[in-house]
Amino acid sequence: MCFIIPFMEYLTAKQVAEKLGVTAGRVRQLVAENRLPATKFGNSLMILESDLDLVRERKKTGRPPKVKSQK
Repeated sequence: MCFIIPFMEYLTAKQVAEKLGVTAGRVRQLVAENRLPATKFGNSLMILESDLDLVRERKKTGRPPKVKSQK
């Protein structure tokens, strides 16, 4: 049996990390949390470039900046 997969633009976790400005470990964490869909090819996680929009618009983490009060 042979499956034909249409050509799609897959990226590795490292390539996704560079595009998102995060580490490859963070990309793997997003996949583990099911926030970023991925396919496993051998030992590599492959992510569709079109799926990057699912995590691109994320909230800024950390403490919000202090608001300076006007007197």
